Amino acid sequence: MRDLPGNVMLADGLPQGDAELEPAFDILEPARFSSPLVCNSPHSGTVYPAEFLAASRLDAFTLRRTEDTLADRLFVHAADIGAPLMRARFPRCYLDVNREPYELDPRMFDGRLPAVANTRSIRVAGGLGTIPRLVGEGQEIYARRLSVDEAMQRIETIYKPYHRALHGLMMRARRHFGMCVLIDCHSMPSSARATENPGGADFVIGDRYGTSCSPGITDAVNRELEKMGYTVSRNKPYAGGFNTEHYGNPGAGSHAIQIEVSRALYLNEATLEVNEGFVRTQLALRRVLAALAAHVSGIMASGRLAAE
Repeated sequence: MRDLPGNVMLADGLPQGDAELEPAFDILEPARFSSPLVCNSPHSGTVYPAEFLAASRLDAFTLRRTEDTLADRLFVHAADIGAPLMRARFPRCYLDVNREPYELDPRMFDGRLPAVANTRSIRVAGGLGTIPRLVGEGQEIYARRLSVDEAMQRIETIYKPYHRALHGLMMRARRHFGMCVLIDCHSMPSSARATENPGGADFVIGDRYGTSCSPGITDAVNRELEKMGYTVSRNKPYAGGFNTEHYGNPGAGSHAIQIEVSRALYLNEATLEVNEGFVRTQLALRRVLAALAAHVSGIMASGRLAAE
């Protein structure tokens, strides 16, 4: 198991890394690979390149508001049930790997974007493309336009290697077990709980309205969370992003589900410091992973891959 290299702390206590972002992501492997689950935390990175901070019109703490802060640590017990955990080191506001590779806003760049660029997606319109334009309540990230070459460099040197590695983990699971289950690990602001759910929800499970994984997999996660007393919503307000949609192909034995955790359960949202609920939430997610691994083992044992 390989840990992230230590971060250098700025004077104000915010993490920063070098501009090269090497490595750009980290994979924590179990001692024994014994489950078809693959956990992925694409938005929990905290290494902010110095050149990126210099190009931003916002301070580092404001940029951190876009993080799924410590989401990777919540799911770190994946190794206990025999599954890998992949996690980004770069921040979401620098590059979002839960997007298509070329969801790019032409207003952000000097030069001509490649013909394959998707410049009209809903996410681009909202300022949240592969290279985001906005954070928070509509705050512009950059003080200047970026060059197209700069955008392409991030995509070629970080985005594509990230997805090659994630795809490789899933294909390895399929070769060994005949199926794989991607768990995309996220956190959500507590304000999202009341937006779509008057009673609030502690967790939101996204399966693209039943298209990215078998219903039994979603049910297993939902059931275990409710057994522990948590409130759960399905697909509202988060149905799953690019990763869930792209990798979820149940008919081919490739399942994908997104789990959003309310930050209020484990974090002081004003300071981004852990609260007294962190360990409880972490252990609850370990139980969820264990229950899901057991459910999937039952599927494999009974040969119900297609029917589930």
